[in-house]
Amino acid sequence: MKIIIVDTNIIFSAILNAQSNIGEILFNNNEQFEFYTSDYLREEIERHLKKIIALSKSSEEQVHEIIFQIYKRIHFISDQQIPYQHWAESAPLVRDIDMDDLPFVALTSYLEGMLWTGDVKLLNGLRAKGYQKCISTEELLLMLL
Repeated sequence: MKIIIVDTNIIFSAILNAQSNIGEILFNNNEQFEFYTSDYLREEIERHLKKIIALSKSSEEQVHEIIFQIYKRIHFISDQQIPYQHWAESAPLVRDIDMDDLPFVALTSYLEGMLWTGDVKLLNGLRAKGYQKCISTEELLLMLL
């Protein structure tokens, strides 16, 4: 089973369209992948919940149910569980891209997994720095097939 660290934009997309390729990977991966994320993801989802509900064109209750179903498939890791060395190694990688992604990159390092992101700027920026522990939705879908 492959360890996959899930970035916030992946969950945003899954909430907005659970029938998408992202939903397919999260809900129908035949246990090929084990999903993890930082507790920070919950904070980001909560902070943007009103916007998510408006964009989803679903009721608040429906959105909460979708979030619940998604969260059931992901292991949440407290930032305090990630040793300092992983934060220190990861900070230079994201400093000039987006510091909000630091918890996900540090967790990827800590769990020795792959970071699943739909953020093209992050994906390209990390890869330009030689970081190969990130994967796009399309690449993950190919692994699933």
